[in-house]
Amino acid sequence: MGKNALIEIKRSLEPHVGSKIMLRANGGRRKTVERTGVLEEIYPSVFIVKLDQEQNAFKRVSYSYADILTESVEVMVCNDEGQVRINFMSH
Repeated sequence: MGKNALIEIKRSLEPHVGSKIMLRANGGRRKTVERTGVLEEIYPSVFIVKLDQEQNAFKRVSYSYADILTESVEVMVCNDEGQVRINFMSH
């Protein structure tokens, strides 16, 4: 289940490369960090997000697909219809 779940999450992100996304991540000490940017690249075990410059000190951040699986990070793809959450649903 674990490896297939990560592959499924990766596949669900692939069509959104170049799309605007919103990230909600655990910032530690019960803090949640929200960031917006563009899904820039996808690799076998991580994905790269180029952050909006006016909001963030960093240019790019990377997260693993396991971060989405464990719900440490929420990824929302922003498109014409609104927002679509990327997550893993166990069958």
